[in-house]
Amino acid sequence: MTAKLIKGTEIREEILEEVTREVAEIKEKHGRVPGLVTILVGENPASQSYVTLKIKTAHRVGFKEIQDTRSEDISEAELLALIDQYNKDDSINGILVQLPLPKHIDEKKVLNAIDPDKDVDGFHPVNVGRLMIGGDEVKFPPCTPAGIQEMIVRAGVETSGAETVVVGRSNIVGKPIANMMLQKGPGANSTVTVVHTRTKDMEAHCKRADILIVAAGVPGLVKPEWIKPGACVIDVGVNRVGEKPSKKDPSKMVAILQGDVDFDKAKEIAGSITPVPGGVGPMTITMLMRNTLRSLKYQLGIA
Repeated sequence: MTAKLIKGTEIREEILEEVTREVAEIKEKHGRVPGLVTILVGENPASQSYVTLKIKTAHRVGFKEIQDTRSEDISEAELLALIDQYNKDDSINGILVQLPLPKHIDEKKVLNAIDPDKDVDGFHPVNVGRLMIGGDEVKFPPCTPAGIQEMIVRAGVETSGAETVVVGRSNIVGKPIANMMLQKGPGANSTVTVVHTRTKDMEAHCKRADILIVAAGVPGLVKPEWIKPGACVIDVGVNRVGEKPSKKDPSKMVAILQGDVDFDKAKEIAGSITPVPGGVGPMTITMLMRNTLRSLKYQLGIA
């Protein structure tokens, strides 16, 4: 039996429609819309592309969006002053600084300068602490882990009491999603194991998983025989493994993307699984929009 596909592209549309409706309601009742500023330093093509998608999505859901692009030679002091300016601006609810930054700027210092109550990426140490405490303390869960949890919930996967195994221990995905899945509350209450490069017999741990979340950045790491029949498999990996001619324009080459799981074989074993691309990827910016909306609601006292 082939696994049910958990499509991030479809869930994204559901959530963005929900956000759009709520923004319209708040605008009507309170005369406010969420304000989001994206600070881009330099002209990194990948960063520009990602920022453009953020802007497009923010406009779609009815946000006030500011794109603040600065030259690569901006000083660290100037960038910190710019962040302070937006920290003090009541019309701005979310501040994003697109990474990577030029080498002469300390990324940690810059990210820590963002007001935790406007840190809609959820990377500030204060928000990491809030996430660890859980419950009502959580304001802005990191976007990719929040998207993963949302996909699991909307796919109807039972998490309470489930054996959840997370492959990877990054600060962006592995650690936060592990913490989120073990908290008390809906979409959580799991028994969580985190495996990584120093784990002995990773295969044995994966075989126990009712929910297997793979975020290692290694193409094809998880073999089909590692998957428990009927398990929910969330593949976070998006690895570029080559190029191929575009279907729309054969004269142009497009990237061949592969996940951390052998999808074609895994889908014959798992109960549900995310594709790559079209799985977890579309959820990150979607949850960013929801966090920015939450920030406005906190400011208005209606969260």
